[in-house]
Amino acid sequence: MLYGSRYEAIVANRAGTMPETLATVAGMHCESGDILITDALLADPGPGDVLVTPATGAYGYAMASNYNGVPRPAVVFCSQGEARLVVRRETWDDLMGRDVD
Repeated sequence: MLYGSRYEAIVANRAGTMPETLATVAGMHCESGDILITDALLADPGPGDVLVTPATGAYGYAMASNYNGVPRPAVVFCSQGEARLVVRRETWDDLMGRDVD
């Protein structure tokens, strides 16, 4: 958001469905910098869906943080119909592991 990058999004469990819903994709905290995509055409998004941003470049992971104590998501590489987990999602134990009593 801060430097004008444009991303795309797909509702993973409806990837072959024609997108009909115009949406804004915002981050977890909905602050001004949390808007990831404006005017995204999505296939009927709803609760429980998995939203994929297929190509975010190197910065999506490199600039990730634990802002407001939120664990970071997994990173999955996909190619030719195959998916490979390359970074597992953080757990609450990972997040709290460096805290001092």
